[in-house]
Amino acid sequence: MKQPIRLIIADDHEIFRDGLALMLSKQKDLELAGQAEDGRQLIELVEKVKPDVVITDIKMPHRDGIEATKILLAQNPNLKIIALSMSDEEKLIVEMLEAGAKGYLLKNADKNEIIEAIKDVYDDKTYYCKDTSAKLASMILKSSFNPHKREKAVTFSEREIEIIKLICRQCTAQVIGDQLFLSRRTVEGYRTKILEKMNVKNAVGVLVYALKHKLLTEEDIASN
Repeated sequence: MKQPIRLIIADDHEIFRDGLALMLSKQKDLELAGQAEDGRQLIELVEKVKPDVVITDIKMPHRDGIEATKILLAQNPNLKIIALSMSDEEKLIVEMLEAGAKGYLLKNADKNEIIEAIKDVYDDKTYYCKDTSAKLASMILKSSFNPHKREKAVTFSEREIEIIKLICRQCTAQVIGDQLFLSRRTVEGYRTKILEKMNVKNAVGVLVYALKHKLLTEEDIASN
């Protein structure tokens, strides 16, 4: 039987933290190993219970999420960390990613997205929140954050590059199919293969990967 993913939640807002803990504790493949109300407590708790994944607020007393992330990863390089943030904290999200977080979620993310993010970072994928703003995506692209720099080079066909460009323009499978004279099912097959090659989950991940690897330029994906 597969072992559940062991989690720690860190947030200085007790009501939010307890609500998130209650929701996650109901998932059979997740195990809530503890809660922390500040960065210092988080560091101590991780050392004690050795979780697989940490979900942490960025703004916390006694060491914020950014500082705690740097310390935790120096001590536990294999630990997976997800940042929790408000929608207007783009700069802090980027700093968390640069500190070593594997993903980020906005605090209004729904249950399914939170669970998906946990499972993805546990599998060593980077998770980009589905509601990522254009401003935040641009800031990530200009930052030093590049989760793929140590991975082996991947090649893409001309057709895949065409589809990547349209995914980055946020086109649906139907629109991509209409433009390239392909069936929707064929486009969805290409999309699945592209996501697997890039080791990403959604269009934001495709965008960051494509531009970080210079498969496309920002001009290539600008809407006509």
